Amino acid sequence: MPEGDTVWQAAKRLHDALAGEVLTRSDLRVPKYATADLTGRTVLDVTPRGKHLLTRVEGGLTLHSHLRMDGSWKVYENGRRWSGGPSHQIRAILGTADRTAVGYRLPVLELLRTTDEHRAVGHLGPDLLGPDWDPEQALANLLTDPARPLGEALLDQRNLAGIGNVYKSELCFLLGVTPWLPIGGLPADRTAKLPTLAKKLLEANRDRPVRSTTGRRGQDLFVYGRAPRPCLRCRTPVRIANQGDGSRERPTYWCPTCQLGPAPAPGAARAHRKPLPYN
Repeated sequence: MPEGDTVWQAAKRLHDALAGEVLTRSDLRVPKYATADLTGRTVLDVTPRGKHLLTRVEGGLTLHSHLRMDGSWKVYENGRRWSGGPSHQIRAILGTADRTAVGYRLPVLELLRTTDEHRAVGHLGPDLLGPDWDPEQALANLLTDPARPLGEALLDQRNLAGIGNVYKSELCFLLGVTPWLPIGGLPADRTAKLPTLAKKLLEANRDRPVRSTTGRRGQDLFVYGRAPRPCLRCRTPVRIANQGDGSRERPTYWCPTCQLGPAPAPGAARAHRKPLPYN
């Protein structure tokens, strides 16, 4: 699933291509909106909200989309061949005189009144890359349930919006604790810096083509995706296990030496090299 920085980049590409332009083509390929026609309307802006995309158009309408695991928006100059996938995977087309934005495999696509955007994103906590970012509120949200495992609390978009499975694993590594540590057990000094560190990581990567949390070329991430290769700090093999309530388990990476706290027994760890799908 794309993380906040990836969605921010997608929003910027769409905004740069569409904002201020009149739509000359509109095709929403989902049954509920198959007859909706946005042609003749000016695109006002494309705004990211956590992992959601809000494309606002003239007339008080917003096209809300979410990429989840496989969705993507591609922008093409008119006349260029589309290459985002087969045509049956296209869910939305927004075209202007110069460019066309094509949404592939979008699992969420809905047309809302702009005044009703809260129906889609009102549940989200402070956005790490948004103008509403509030570190104190984000931390208060996280600490509402002190017994909740840190990794699960970070992924809950109601606490703070924008963290996905990659940043969950990397943040826990940088904090020196396992993702299974109850968030209330996080040392006070690390608790205080958690929101700032999370924002720093996403801001550092929102303009990068390749995400990096290490600053090392060719070794971009400390633990995510590295099992069973050695930890970049201590050379202990990085481990992996699923974390979740059973309905939405996510592959979670950690170093058993550098990170303190509870973790699954070695026999429960799963040696996957690629992330498992999740919603």
